[in-house]
Amino acid sequence: MTTTPAPDATLPTGPGSGLGPTPGPAPATPVAGTAPSAVPAAAAAPRRPGPPPRPRPRVLLLSTAGSIAALLLLVAVGTVLDQPLLIPPLAASMALVAGAPDLPLSQPRSVLGGQLLSALTGFAVLTVAGPGLWGAAVAGGLALGVMTLARTPHSPAAATAVIVAVGSPPFWSFLGLLALACLLLVAVGLGAARATGRTYPAYWF
Repeated sequence: MTTTPAPDATLPTGPGSGLGPTPGPAPATPVAGTAPSAVPAAAAAPRRPGPPPRPRPRVLLLSTAGSIAALLLLVAVGTVLDQPLLIPPLAASMALVAGAPDLPLSQPRSVLGGQLLSALTGFAVLTVAGPGLWGAAVAGGLALGVMTLARTPHSPAAATAVIVAVGSPPFWSFLGLLALACLLLVAVGLGAARATGRTYPAYWF
């Protein structure tokens, strides 16, 4: 009986030997803690904010004309009613409505609600502390909190609370004239937005 000898373990197994390919070197395993060979590009530094872009001439002219028209309208209505409608906070309100109609501060909810709530805050402080600068300072600060809580942010209205606490105007007539003035400002803002191709209001209430 003939037996086949076992292959010698020392026989070559490289190319041409007929015994299969020689395995190549094992791939290098990255060592923990070593830096990768390819360094990713550094992230771009955030862009610093700058001033707003310059508006188009047409938008600038129409917005300015709308503001002037609204404030002149307040003077005209106040003259007819023999009551002052033009007070400094309303001029600031008109600047927001005409110049920045996209801001939450410029929306009808904030213009009307913020002004009326601030006036009521001023009257409340006036009832407790009486007219004076100390009470006016408290009224202006409280108006900010009231507007924030009611979700009617409108910074010019804080000055309305100060005016009420200092001047002690008649309650009902002041509130009525203030509401009328705010509605006129919003109406002019609507017209100015249509003329300039802008969207106003972003929301009503």
